[in-house]
Amino acid sequence: MIETKDFQGPPKNISPPLSDGTWSFGPLGGFFLTESLIFNPNGKIDGYYHHNERSWRIENYRLLILGEDGNLMWRSIEAFKDPQGIINIILEHPVAKDTRFLLKQNAPQSKPNQPTQDTVPPVSIPPQSRPQTLSDADFLFPPDLEVTPVKIKKVLLVGSCLTALYHEQLQARHPETKFDYIPYNFVSVLPETPPSPTSDYDFQYLQIPLRSVLSDRVIWGFRFNEEGFTKTILQDAYSVIDAMLSSAMIYNERHGLLTFVSNFIVPQMSTASSMYERGSNNDLTTIVQRLNDYLNEKVASYKNAYLLNIDAVASTIGKRYILDDLVYFYSHGAVTYQDWDDFGSIARNEPIPPLETVYPVKKDAFLDAIFRQMVTAYRTTKQVDQVKAVVFDLDNTLWRGQIAEHYRPEAQPWPRTDGWPLGLWEAIHYLRARGILVAICSKNDYDYVKTRWDDVIEPKLISLDDFSSVKINWTPKAQNISEICKEFNIKPKSVVFVDDNPVERAAVASALPDVRVIGGNPYLTRRILLWSAETQIARMTEESGKREEMIRGQIEREETRSTMDRSEFLASLNCEVSFINITSTDQPEFGRTLELTNKTNQFNTNGQRWSFENIADFLKAGGKILAFKVKDKFTEYGLVGVLYLKGTEITQYVMSCRVLGMEVEEFVVAEAVKLLRSARSGETDITATIKETPDNTPCREVYLRAGFRETAKQEGVRQFILDGDEVPMLPLHIKKA
Repeated sequence: MIETKDFQGPPKNISPPLSDGTWSFGPLGGFFLTESLIFNPNGKIDGYYHHNERSWRIENYRLLILGEDGNLMWRSIEAFKDPQGIINIILEHPVAKDTRFLLKQNAPQSKPNQPTQDTVPPVSIPPQSRPQTLSDADFLFPPDLEVTPVKIKKVLLVGSCLTALYHEQLQARHPETKFDYIPYNFVSVLPETPPSPTSDYDFQYLQIPLRSVLSDRVIWGFRFNEEGFTKTILQDAYSVIDAMLSSAMIYNERHGLLTFVSNFIVPQMSTASSMYERGSNNDLTTIVQRLNDYLNEKVASYKNAYLLNIDAVASTIGKRYILDDLVYFYSHGAVTYQDWDDFGSIARNEPIPPLETVYPVKKDAFLDAIFRQMVTAYRTTKQVDQVKAVVFDLDNTLWRGQIAEHYRPEAQPWPRTDGWPLGLWEAIHYLRARGILVAICSKNDYDYVKTRWDDVIEPKLISLDDFSSVKINWTPKAQNISEICKEFNIKPKSVVFVDDNPVERAAVASALPDVRVIGGNPYLTRRILLWSAETQIARMTEESGKREEMIRGQIEREETRSTMDRSEFLASLNCEVSFINITSTDQPEFGRTLELTNKTNQFNTNGQRWSFENIADFLKAGGKILAFKVKDKFTEYGLVGVLYLKGTEITQYVMSCRVLGMEVEEFVVAEAVKLLRSARSGETDITATIKETPDNTPCREVYLRAGFRETAKQEGVRQFILDGDEVPMLPLHIKKA
């Protein structure tokens, strides 16, 4: 029986002691899915990653396990000790009550010898400071910045025996996701259509078998001593990759199916014939690394396709716990398992012991990390919870200590800058490289910080000029962050705030609940900022690279606006708009078009999100996409708007708020009307619609300002029409480039 009636928070008198030690978890009567589940005292489940088991609490003497969406997944119905004194807890699903799982407490580790007079007693660590175990999946792909749960409905797996393992195991571990599998080896041809319509799949995961690429010739290791053998192997391998990738990408090329391609796991030890040749082209480790480089280049040539680095996952977890090249041949490149065909069935002088007694295998951790890698890659491509700006505190965040207290010129030595401060300084530049804006929000004296900056930042790897906005004052931080959001034209939900002070983090979270706050543990901050899916971008666009420059120009523009009246200001801008007709997903502007459409919330006339496949189908069905770029005397804003046109209708209008208020939005509508009417050579009524969303207030009057009239709503959607004998409003201070 769970004795504590109601519990949420630090454990008090829970029986059995759930937060002591680790637990095995899996279906009753079946195999355990994990043997490392931890009931963290903070109410989170660690050591095992799955959407269904993310947090826990106790209510009415029952253990409750909740999923990522906060819904109840399991509840305890019985708790007992087995003959060995090990606690077992039976769980049932609240709806499918016949579905039962088992929690089995792992045997406690034997206690170390008691300290003697000659030994030093262990240091007592406060409970709040004790390390919390991170699963390999969460370590590699941090969930800290996730807000919106993503449910993967269906995945197509294409590959060889390693993919067969994924199919078998992931289906059992993630029953909420359907996995279809197509075996794929050398000279295989994929069926014309997959098991389900391509539109049903969230993505396909492709794994080209290394054995097929290298062929079994590499097993005869002595042949690497033959002149020209390595060159032949590499040339043949490149050709096989070309052929197999081309065949396996048919669903991607025909239907635009989002595709993730796994790279090869590099053997964990050199295969060279001598120490002198280690790392040379006669070493399989070097060859496989080169094949990964080649595969990366080939995948990049496809649209809507991305390489996933499975070799990095295996390396982080430890190839000694995963890769089968310590039993199988080097080019097999799969996961170690017990050879079940003859295990125990053939008499031997010395029986073969279970593999785990020789090589502990971390298959569970590896599979969890592989699926987590898929999910986070999907989140990045779909721009879920994308971070657009990171705001940093200064004292005890970008440097150790307080600048006014610990860096006084007369007091030496100053705090060290190596370790995590240097790591954060570098992280700032890598965030900028991805088009993520960085800012400072610190309670300090601006002039003092500016004067002392070069003293404190040593080596001089970052400067105040690296930050797009600097708020160093005594204003409440929430107010400063709100001002930064206005300057950047972004919403608080796109911002991460990094601060060491829990009071400041709590104050910002209270005033701006959509802002994500981190920074309590400096050893975690860099990894979260650089490795989270929410700070990655799928493809770099011209606009992403220039975002920082554009924001600086925009801030300068707004400062100028405040000194002039509106008409004078608009006339002084020297604003130009250039148009691009997007007719194919092959166009270089297509990536930015998709990015802008899916991340714009405020000036978005219906809030619709588009996938690569959706846009490809829209163009095939006769739709038109009119994109446009804007520049003025302050900066070039790049591609900032997209209109989706079909027949005589503007079906969707999306524009970055960076150029809002310059009357660009009306100028562009006039161009769209001209394009739609030109296809019909005469006076034609043009229609448009607006579906109001919680965020799109800025665009709700755009068609009225452009000269359209509003008609009756249809199913809650506002309708607008520009009669055939009417011309739209055309701002005279803007020129068409």
